[in-house]
Amino acid sequence: MDIIKVFGANVRKYRLEKKFSQEKFAELSGLHRTYISDIECFRRSISLDNIQKIADALGIETYKLFIPL
Repeated sequence: MDIIKVFGANVRKYRLEKKFSQEKFAELSGLHRTYISDIECFRRSISLDNIQKIADALGIETYKLFIPL
């Protein structure tokens, strides 16, 4: 299992379910839009702090971002 791909795919899935653009999601999470794009395109590993920011902005439990689709 490639955890970066699992995480990025889940971020995109939950973001689209909430109907957030990358720009809106970046604003809600306090991260930059290109950072969100890099996560969703599997080009970035991220810190635990940012994982929590992403989960909070999506309104989900953090562990859900690590469950393979």
